Amino acid sequence: QVQLVESGGGLVQAGGSLSLSCAASGRTFSNLVMGWFRQAPGKEREFVAAISQNSGRTNSGGSVKGRFAISRDNAKSTAYLLVNSLKPEDTAVYYCAAREGMRVRTTWDEYDYWGQGTQVTVST
Repeated sequence: QVQLVESGGGLVQAGGSLSLSCAASGRTFSNLVMGWFRQAPGKEREFVAAISQNSGRTNSGGSVKGRFAISRDNAKSTAYLLVNSLKPEDTAVYYCAAREGMRVRTTWDEYDYWGQGTQVTVST
């Protein structure tokens, strides 16, 4: 089993930034592909970004490309999501996810483990 704990969410004004963290335990972190998803009220869970085990490959969803950046520190067993130039439509619960596989995936049902989520609210 893998335990994931997100932190760093909050209330921010439009145009602002936040740094989200996801601390992992229970498995060798460097063997996991890490991803971030988000879900707004009444909407489906949306892919945000993912990163391969050695950070050699990343992928970002179209709506956040160029504004959000995913990274990881295998020594700290932590993944990060830097969210910049926030817009009100970025308001959602942000979830960290992990998968035991070799490929970076963009659909939520290909991830094996999930955190509880952290709320990001962007005000106008």
